[in-house]
Parts: sequence; structure tokens; C-alpha cells
Amino acid sequence: MQRPPPEDFLLKETKPHLGGGKVSGDKLTSTYDLVEQMQYLYVRVVKAKDLPAKDVTGSCDPYAEVKLGNYKGTTRHFEKKTNPEWNQVFAFSKDRLQASVLEVTVKDKDVVKDDFIGRVWFDLNEVPKRVPPDSPLAPQWYRLEDRKGDKAKGELMLAVWMGTQADEAFPEAWHSDAATVGGSDALANIRSKVYLSPKLWYLRVNVIEAQDLQPTDKGRYPEVFVKAILGNQALRTRISHSRSINPMWNEDLMFVAAEQFEEPLILSVEDRVAPNKEEVLGRCAIPLQFVDRRLDHKPVNTRWFNLERHIVVEGEKKKDTKFSSRIHMRICLEGGYHVLDESTHYSSDLRPTAKQLWKSGIGVLELGILNAQGLMPMKTKDGRGTTDAYCVAKYGQKWVRTRTIIDSFAPRWNEQYTWEVFDPCTVITIGVFDNCHLHGGDKAGGAKDSKIGKVRIRLSTLETDRVYTHSYPLLVLHPNGVKKMGEIHLAVRFTCSSLLNMMHMYSQPLLPKMHYIHPLTVSQLDSLRHQATQIVSMRLSRAEPPLRKEVVEYMLDVGSHMWSMRRSKANFFRIMGVLSGLIAVGKWFDQICNWRSPITTILIHILFIILVMYPELILPTIFLYLFLIGIWYYRWRPRHPPHMDTRLSHADSAHPDELDEEFDTFPTSRPNDIVRMRYDRLRSIAGRIQTVVGDLATQGERLQSLLSWRDPRATSLFVIFCLVAAIVLYVTPFQVVALLSGIYVLRHPRFRHKLPSVPLNFFRRLPARTDCML
Repeated sequence: MQRPPPEDFLLKETKPHLGGGKVSGDKLTSTYDLVEQMQYLYVRVVKAKDLPAKDVTGSCDPYAEVKLGNYKGTTRHFEKKTNPEWNQVFAFSKDRLQASVLEVTVKDKDVVKDDFIGRVWFDLNEVPKRVPPDSPLAPQWYRLEDRKGDKAKGELMLAVWMGTQADEAFPEAWHSDAATVGGSDALANIRSKVYLSPKLWYLRVNVIEAQDLQPTDKGRYPEVFVKAILGNQALRTRISHSRSINPMWNEDLMFVAAEQFEEPLILSVEDRVAPNKEEVLGRCAIPLQFVDRRLDHKPVNTRWFNLERHIVVEGEKKKDTKFSSRIHMRICLEGGYHVLDESTHYSSDLRPTAKQLWKSGIGVLELGILNAQGLMPMKTKDGRGTTDAYCVAKYGQKWVRTRTIIDSFAPRWNEQYTWEVFDPCTVITIGVFDNCHLHGGDKAGGAKDSKIGKVRIRLSTLETDRVYTHSYPLLVLHPNGVKKMGEIHLAVRFTCSSLLNMMHMYSQPLLPKMHYIHPLTVSQLDSLRHQATQIVSMRLSRAEPPLRKEVVEYMLDVGSHMWSMRRSKANFFRIMGVLSGLIAVGKWFDQICNWRSPITTILIHILFIILVMYPELILPTIFLYLFLIGIWYYRWRPRHPPHMDTRLSHADSAHPDELDEEFDTFPTSRPNDIVRMRYDRLRSIAGRIQTVVGDLATQGERLQSLLSWRDPRATSLFVIFCLVAAIVLYVTPFQVVALLSGIYVLRHPRFRHKLPSVPLNFFRRLPARTDCML
């Protein structure tokens, strides 16, 4: 039996003050009822007018400066404009307010020293409060004052109010928490953002045949194949067996394509003229926007495509107008499949690509990302450790990214997000990362956001309409062992809109029907999943702010299929855990047969006799027994979501060399002697597996040899026994046979002996095909 994980690695239930105390039971009361309210002072600087000219040239380059205590934010500046429009919002955290007066100053940008134009003062005690869904506060014009408090030339349009993170202005506002971050690019990198994965399709290219090919060497049989390229994906058919100028293939090639279908499908028919030399016989480009889309298994129409070839005329490439080769194909975008871009075990979406095939939603998933505690320093700045943490959550096609909290080991996000749920048997993944693209991180080149840890929550393990508030350990496996990087505090609620629809989902296939009518091979799925993750990571890395490749790959568990000794051990013990129930039943039955507890054995005898006399009670008794077990276990049902288990993963007991092997690149980058040692270790493990597989094959072959006459004496004995058994069972009532057999199996140890039984002796003497093995 495994020991429980350390206390530090366990899930902790919490009771945060959600929604400012407005949560009544489990009912939805406001948009931000799953997070703790955070108060902010908002300043919207809209525009100015009639500003005076301060430069020698008689022009004005104005900008506004918003100052509150030690925090200072500035708008962009306009050149030579006396009526600038900024429309920028500044947010100051109420927890860090260090002054009672807000000062908004308008200045003129200058080379040496910026000139003062005027300012506006606000007493924080008189600032109004606003709580959505109240309408936004209307900006007002304020006359600028000079340093002495007298009226100055010019006016400034402002709105100042106290609000929470639920305010519409919050996502785009400049935050006092990020006052140390300079530059518009760096500010864009710290904002919260919602992303959508690109819509992915499977592209099926059925290459049928080609006609009238023109190889250069007419005196040989051409060895022709078709190469297809879509973006970074390249596939090729086998070489045609017809070996003529009219070759045939009838072979399917599968690609992953993403809307907006920016790249065409490039097809080239090539002739292998030498072992490492191919000659292009024709080429064509097919835009995917005009390709047929199918939603079911009905075949689409085939089409002939003209091939083009370019010839060199006077040093220039020109299209060969006399060229008339063509290729016959069936091309379609498959809308009936779900394009797998994440590990099957952690899928967050199982819907087909085509929206017409989507079923109605069954509920809503709400996630409140509250805060993190005890984060480890991820990088060094000015000689001390620091962490700039942000969260990413992925469910379905929607990715969300919280704002980055600068230089904090206990960041508070308090951001809430919502997803529509179509299948309860799906998983939401929440990851925490350190932003390495601030303070000139992009200029360093090759900087990657560091992973702090992630959490997975399966929706089917949640009770509906209940708010789960827990602190999850952030565990990361490093080459030197498992390490706790901190804790993340989440609030989760799964609301079901139709209980009947959700229960009906449990009877439906997990994947769309095309996966079962026209299944793809395992190797195809692996290759297509790899291509899909590459496309998703590339598209999201092009967004603003980018969701970088290393973040997307960590969230999608790219590379989790690679060999790992630790994972292999964990899976072996998982299998043993599943079989432990059967083993326990076997041990219990052995104790019954050996009369360890005579009273229990006598009761089993009585139950057995009743079931034999009344066989119609067997199935009802089994199902009633299962029902009672289920009701009994209800008292100890899990009251919290599952989380990362270091014991189950064998992460805390893995040998350092096994972890080093797990983190090795593919192909390996380790020295030869280490690779040789690991190879020998793998051979010894594989040898044991080989022995077990061989033993299983031996038992199966012995069963086959009962009637194969490979051993004529054994088969004749078995055939005679079958004849006698058939006659005896025909003339003897079945209940008598079952009763006698059961009493014989449950007989007292006084009537047993320790030698193996006759049937077992007979079976072990049967021949297997091991004698024929080299």
C-alpha cells in the first residue's frame, strides 16, 4: 500500500471572501462572484483643449501625467497639437494608496525639460463609487490651474471613480502595480487577454491516378510517386506499381489545415530516377478555400487537375505550354472529425469541426483565479530573486491569460472567466508562468517564459452548482526531482442547464461518429496531433500579446508520449492497483475454501445452495450487492477535485538517472557510456517483459493444442472426456452438477492435498510452440 503524499503536496480547502460577501449559497449574484473584490481608483484622461503654446517655435507637444503618492503614469504625447485626445485609463490599487490627493498634470514635451501647462486636483474622499452594471461615469471638463492654484489657459476632460476589477475599463487600464514596466511593448505583454484557437480541419487528399506523364528518359519504366506539401507538412505516396506514364495509387494523405487557409496545397508528381535523385514531372497548387467540405462519410466528387511544368528558355524559367499531364484526385475538408490538438486523456473539447454538427451546450463552467502563495524566485534582477507571474487557462477553443503581477511571490489576480460546456467528460487546464519578456527580455533573444506549474480539473468529478474553493499545489518535475513551486488559489463552479441532456451525454460516443465509421490509424493520429499543436502554437504566438510556443506546448502536454522509466513504473503500479481488487477477492475465496473462518464458509455454502436451487436470483443478487456497495461508499465520496499526486506519479521516488533520461532530448545528447548503460537497462527490462509475453503466448497455444492433435494422446484423452461429460451433463440436471461442483471446490482442507489438481497437471503437459522458437 502506498504512503500518502507529504502534507505540503496536498490540496487545501479554503473559505475566501468571494464577491465581496455577495454570494448567497451557490447562486449566481454578479459577474465577479467567484473572486475577491479588489478596489481600484480609476482615472480616465479623455482629451484637452485650448492648450497654450510653450515652445520657442510656438507649438505644443502635450501629454498628461497622473500622480498619486509615489505612483505616476503618463499618456502618450502628441506633436504640435493643442487639442489632443488620449482616452487612456489609469488604475491605482486601493491597497497601495499612499496619498489623499490625486494630481493630474498636463505638460509640454521638450528636449531638455518638460514645460508645465496646468493641473487638476482631486480629493480622494470625494471620488464617487461605481459598481457594474451601473452606467460608466461621464467625463467632465475641468479648468487647468497653475502652480499657485490660479486659473490657467486650457481645459482637461476627465472621469475619476472608485471601482473594482469588474469594471469594463480594467483590462485595458495602466496599472500602478506595473509602474516599473516601461514601453508600450512591455505593457502589452502584461495585460490580460482572451484568445481563440484557430479552427482546424482534417484535409483528406485521395490521390487516384495520373495521365500522360512525360519523363525525360523515355527508355525506362518510371518510378512515380506524388508529394504533397501544406505549410510545414509534407507527405508522399508509395511508388506506383503500374510503372507507366499513366500510374495509379488510390492512396489517402491526411493533413491539418487551419482557417483562414492562408497556404495552398502544393502537389508534385515526381519520378525517382536514382536512389537519391527525383525528377519533377509536373506540379499544381490548389487553394483550400475552394475545396469541398463534407460532414459525413459520403464520398465527394473526384476532379482532374492540370499539372504544370516549367522549362528553362534562354536562362529563364517559363511555363511549358505544350505540357498536358493531369492528375485525378478526390480532395475534401473533413468536418465530421474532431481535430485532436491535445492529449486524449486531457481533452477539453470533443466536438466535430463543422459547427452544423454541434449539439447544444449542457452547462457553464466558471473559473475564478484568485491568487498564488509562496511562489519561488524564477529569475534574478538587480542581484535578487524575482517572479512576474501570470496564469493561463485552457478549455475548448478558448484560452485566457491573466494580467502579469510584477515582482511578487504572492500575486493576487482575482479574475473570473466563463466557458460554455458541451461535454462533462472534459478537462480544464490552468498553468502558472513567469513572464520573461519584461525589462528588455525580448532583446535578449531566446528568452522563454518559465513554467511554475499547472492544475487539471475534470468537470465530471465536480458536483453541479457547487463552488469549489481550494488551494492547489504547483508541482513541477525537474531533473533533480519533484519540486513544489507554490500554490494557486482557485474557485470553480460547474452549472448545469439541463440535467437530462447531461445524463444523455454519458450514453453517447466520446468522439464524433466519423472517428468510428472511418477511423484513422494510431500513427496517423499521432502525426496529425503533432501538426495540430504546431499550428495552434504558431497562431497564438502571433497574437498581441503573444501566447508563446513554450506556454502552449506545456498546456497541451506536448512530449508526454516520450519514454520515461518513471511513467512506466507508475503505469505498472496503476495496473496492479486495478487488479488488486481481483487479487483480494481471490485471496478471500481461498480463505473460504480453506475454512479459515468456518462460520463464513458455512454461510457461503448456504448462499451457494440457494442460488443453485433458484438460479433466477443470481443476477438480481449481484446487482443488488453492487447497489448496496455504491450506497455505502456514498458516505466517503470525494469532496474535492482531483489534483497532481506525486506518489501515484512516482515523482518523489524516481532515481536521478531516470529523471535525467526523462529530460534528455530526442535524439539523445548524453555521452556514449551513459547511453550504453541506459540501453542495457532497457534491454534487461524488455527481457523481463519478453518473458511474460512469451508465457502468456504459451498458455494460449496450450489451449489451442487441446484439439489440434499436436499431442495425439492428450487430444484423444480430451476428446473422450468431452464425450463422457456431454453424456453425463445431458442426463444429469444442471443444478445437481453445479451443486456437486461447488461443494467439491469448497470442500474442507481435510479432503484436500497439496499437489496440483489433475486438470492443471494435464494442461501443463500440453505442447506449445516454444519448441519451434530459434
